[in-house]
Amino acid sequence: MTVHTTSQRPWGTYTVLEEGQGYKIKRIQVDPGHRLSLQMHYHRSEHWVVVSGTARVICGDKEIMLNSNQSTYVPPCTKHRLENPGLIPLILIEVQNGQYLGEDDIVRFEDDYNRNDNHNDKKAETANLKLIQPPV
Repeated sequence: MTVHTTSQRPWGTYTVLEEGQGYKIKRIQVDPGHRLSLQMHYHRSEHWVVVSGTARVICGDKEIMLNSNQSTYVPPCTKHRLENPGLIPLILIEVQNGQYLGEDDIVRFEDDYNRNDNHNDKKAETANLKLIQPPV
C-alpha cells in the first residue's frame, strides 16, 4: 500500500499521488476564498483538471473560470495563479511535466501570505526581463 504525504500550505493542501521520470501528479485542495501566489516555473508545465468546486485561473494575460471536469494547460515560464472564489473546497489534479520538478522551481510575483524567499527576489526580477524580452 502506498502512503501519500499531504503538505499543508496557507491556501490549503497538496498531496503527491505519483512521481516518475519527467512527471509528478498532485491532488491540490484550495480552501474557499484562498488563492496561490502569482508565480511561474522555469522547468515545468502544468495541466490542471478540476474535480470539484470552481477555479479562477490566471495564465499569462488570460483569466478563465473552470468547473468540475474542465481543464487548462500552463506552459513553462508563464505567470499563473489558481484561486477558489467559491464556497466549497476546490479540488483539482495537477500533472507536472518537465526535466526538473522540485518545489524550489518557483518564482513568486505576488503572494497573499507574504512568503519571502530571498533568493526569489532576484529570480523574479530576471523572470520579468525574460518574459518581456522577445526571443533572440
